[in-house]
Amino acid sequence: MTSPVIDRGRFPATLWRAMRSASLEPSKVLRMAGLPSSLHLDTAAMLSTAQLFAIWKAAETMAGDEGLALRLLQGANRSGHQPAFIAALYASDFRDAVRRIERYKRMGACEVFRTEETAGLWSIIKEWPFATEAEPAVSVDLSFVFLLELGRRGTGRHITPARIEYCRLAPRSPVIEQYFGASIQYGSSRNAMTFHLDDLAAPFPGHSPEFLDLVTPSLAAAFAEIQESHEIADRVKTVLKRSLASGRPEVAHVARDLGMSERTLQRRITNEATTFRALLADARRELSQQLLADPAIQIDEVTYLLGYQDTTSFYRAFKDWSGISPGEWRARIEAGSRTPHVLK
Repeated sequence: MTSPVIDRGRFPATLWRAMRSASLEPSKVLRMAGLPSSLHLDTAAMLSTAQLFAIWKAAETMAGDEGLALRLLQGANRSGHQPAFIAALYASDFRDAVRRIERYKRMGACEVFRTEETAGLWSIIKEWPFATEAEPAVSVDLSFVFLLELGRRGTGRHITPARIEYCRLAPRSPVIEQYFGASIQYGSSRNAMTFHLDDLAAPFPGHSPEFLDLVTPSLAAAFAEIQESHEIADRVKTVLKRSLASGRPEVAHVARDLGMSERTLQRRITNEATTFRALLADARRELSQQLLADPAIQIDEVTYLLGYQDTTSFYRAFKDWSGISPGEWRARIEAGSRTPHVLK
């Protein structure tokens, strides 16, 4: 398995449309998730694992429906599926289709599918390399529902999984189990769906090499562009964090460190709808959190490592970010309580 380079992924526009078709208003879901209510209108928005999980948890709360994943599938049937799903329908067989989805996930998401074959069975394991909490139930359900739907549509057969494994103990999903046609093993060590090899070898009658030759390069190029463009922000912030203590870093310095011209760096930063100044502020906020979380580092030293001239300047900036002083923030961390003042 190849893990994503950075914790960034998209919430596809097709899923927002499916959500609306399932009577869940995207703006309300986003508001409950603590995210900008207009975020669904930005087709280029990239989200972290935590933010994606927050969206799914909000959708679960609003829907109050154990069959939400099936409602979203029906919504996608009405409003349109993701390009990768449509392309996979033209694969040679079910195994080829799953591998194409697996490859697309590696290129453009912060979740990954890993596959393994043992004793005549083939398992698809879903993982989130950057997750710090359990994946929301509807997110797991939806991934496996879509994969099974892909197999059933592509082969024209009612394929039934050999085994379904969920990490969660609850909520249990009789409606989802009925769709799978197989019982779910709850409390497992992984989220996985397992098939018999015969089902994986089932051919797709609609297989079209010509269509795949046409769309695969375009999909790969689109995912590569996403990965490249958003990777630069994290690379810039990494350089900035290393350089803050030596003074206010300049664009030229960062460009040299990244092995590109200043003009190229500025263009790539602009393409992400941000600025060097904004990335510098982000780097300082993120580094301040990391440093203050270590009680062995004095606040005076944090001030120096962030490149501030004096402690007063740092205190003023930190209070602008969080609404509290660095000392108060550190005290809350040490007390083990979750502060409502999150640095954004």
